[in-house]
Amino acid sequence: MASFIDNIIVGTEKEEGHNEVVKEIVKRLVENDLYVKSKKYKWKIREVGFSEVVIGSEGIKIKEEKMKRVLE
Repeated sequence: MASFIDNIIVGTEKEEGHNEVVKEIVKRLVENDLYVKSKKYKWKIREVGFSEVVIGSEGIKIKEEKMKRVLE
């Protein structure tokens, strides 16, 4: 399970406990005057694209488009 908040990727191996980890991170951001507009970000996603790679439960892999460009 992953959540993507601006430049923060929160990944947990299991869905159980993920919400608590995200809540703690958001709490710490707020404590430091860094606010999150919850509608702007992605929550509870299985994969996230980041700089030509996909980060997900199966590990890190190169985006399919990048792989095609490399192979051509």
